[in-house]
Amino acid sequence: MTTTFRLGFVDGATPDKWAARWRERHPRERLELVPVTADDQERVLRDDEVDMCLVRLPVTTDGLHVVRLYDEQQVVVAGLDHVVGAVDEVELADLADEQLVTDPARVPGWAEVARVERLPWPAMSDREAVEVAASGSGVAVLPLALARLHHRKDVVHRPVTDLPPTTVALAWRVERDDDRTQEMVGITKGRTARSSRG
Repeated sequence: MTTTFRLGFVDGATPDKWAARWRERHPRERLELVPVTADDQERVLRDDEVDMCLVRLPVTTDGLHVVRLYDEQQVVVAGLDHVVGAVDEVELADLADEQLVTDPARVPGWAEVARVERLPWPAMSDREAVEVAASGSGVAVLPLALARLHHRKDVVHRPVTDLPPTTVALAWRVERDDDRTQEMVGITKGRTARSSRG
């Protein structure tokens, strides 16, 4: 009998290598990869739409197991002609006079460095933020994977060296902690089929 294991993954996360290992070890169990947005990553877990999910922290951990997998550098995305294109990296203070089009709550320390009043930008997706940055109207600060995912020929991105990285983690509901979820944890942590937990 074929069963299905549903693995959600937030924008920018890359589950392919883990999915390949799962399929090698469990050829009779179908793995369904389910793309989710950062806004929906917790909801799909709690509503049982996926068995596990690659999430971008932070998430509310009540009722969830969360295993940190890797960190991602944050970058600034700007139009091709923007001055950041002339340097290899920036610090947050270098962006103090810019219009930040991404949510300032996602950029630690932004309130302390910003020197211009932020325009009333509507909430926008990461793709839309990159489009606005491409127009030259502002800059976006995103994890590197998202900057690459939404890359366009008319933008540049550069590391913001003093921002903390964002973290991608594997999360699942506490009541769903079974052999299948532990197998996926082992795969993401690099355990071989013959190695034991712990």
